[in-house]
Amino acid sequence: MTDSSADSSEAVCSRTQGVSRPASTREPAAAPPPFLPALEGLRAIACCGIIVTHVAFQTGADTGSLFNRMMARTDFFVPVFFALSGFLLWRRHRADFSFSLFDATNRLTILGYYVKRAGRIMPAYLVTVLLVLLLFPVAGDPSALEVIANIFLFQIYVDGGLLGGLTHLWSLAVEMAFYLVLPIIAALFGRRSWRARMLWIAGVALISYGWAFIPAFAEAPGPGELNPHIMPPAFAAWFAVGFLSAELEGKVGPRLVAWIARFRPVFWLIALLMLAVAASDGPEGLNHAEPAEFARRTVYGTLFAAALIMPYALSPRSKWLESPWMQALGRWSYSIFLWHMSLLSLVFPLLGIGLFSGHTALVLLATFVLTVPVAALSYSLVEEPARRFINSWWRETKAEVIAHSSATAKAPLAHQESPA
Repeated sequence: MTDSSADSSEAVCSRTQGVSRPASTREPAAAPPPFLPALEGLRAIACCGIIVTHVAFQTGADTGSLFNRMMARTDFFVPVFFALSGFLLWRRHRADFSFSLFDATNRLTILGYYVKRAGRIMPAYLVTVLLVLLLFPVAGDPSALEVIANIFLFQIYVDGGLLGGLTHLWSLAVEMAFYLVLPIIAALFGRRSWRARMLWIAGVALISYGWAFIPAFAEAPGPGELNPHIMPPAFAAWFAVGFLSAELEGKVGPRLVAWIARFRPVFWLIALLMLAVAASDGPEGLNHAEPAEFARRTVYGTLFAAALIMPYALSPRSKWLESPWMQALGRWSYSIFLWHMSLLSLVFPLLGIGLFSGHTALVLLATFVLTVPVAALSYSLVEEPARRFINSWWRETKAEVIAHSSATAKAPLAHQESPA
């Protein structure tokens, strides 16, 4: 949920970094643009969809009619966020890493990746978590372990780790797991042939659909117990949508790009159809799905994400997604995501409305009205300044390390060349 194009604008894709290539008379292919405004706008749509699903649940509008159940299934914008992360990070870092830990350049590349990921995610996240824990009654009275788990993003691995006002951050914990293992994935597969990469991406996605069928995960967890349906391996297919989109980027010809742009409404209809199908299949609301139901829901989420991500990844111009308002909401989307649940908890007492008692449209509007200004402030005062500071600090630190390494390497040579 956090791979804002602010990161992308700082670095042109480095997919060929460190790879020696034979001389060729062919002109090198143009590197894809690091910043795709349409995806920033799509991020705005996704964060709005996440708010809809949570408002629908808390107003009791997530069950009953097909429309209500489709509102509940707008949680399929979570796979959209996962696919966006997969796309942006795979296209940028696919060929950046290796297992050569004795290579100083590789060590700096890996460390720089983690520093920038932390700088992008953690400042706004920590401010949100700490303020919610301190100021919002919905957070309750958590134990020390639950607080620590939420601070360090391992709440999905701790019984009772999902706290009021912060329950939605389970998906950010999943993304954190993806960020941590991406260098390993890239080192294993990033420099293989295009065909080999496509095969392993598709293979891992297919295998991940079997997660729910592991016998230990078949039974529904009790209150506060670990939920296997929110563990990272369950969602590999959703990240794979982004990986596949990154692999196909630049492979499609101009005629296909034009066709995709022309028929984008069809892709949106496919996404809407996936919502309707998923809403009609399986248990209502937050009831624990049976293994086959969970696997099908994951497939529907994969198709939903593919229908929305691929058209804009492969044909990345969109007038309405690139409009100023959509770009602004896209920039603020991470903070919107972070804050909306805790602010939603304030809407009910402010409006004098009880939980699960309807008034969905009013609660939804009030949640947006509260959340967007708070998110804009969070972005301007915390998220962006912290990202810039950490990235600047890293550039200076990296330059100092390189200069020190260079001086250290030259010292023995100077000693050998000095007169006796």
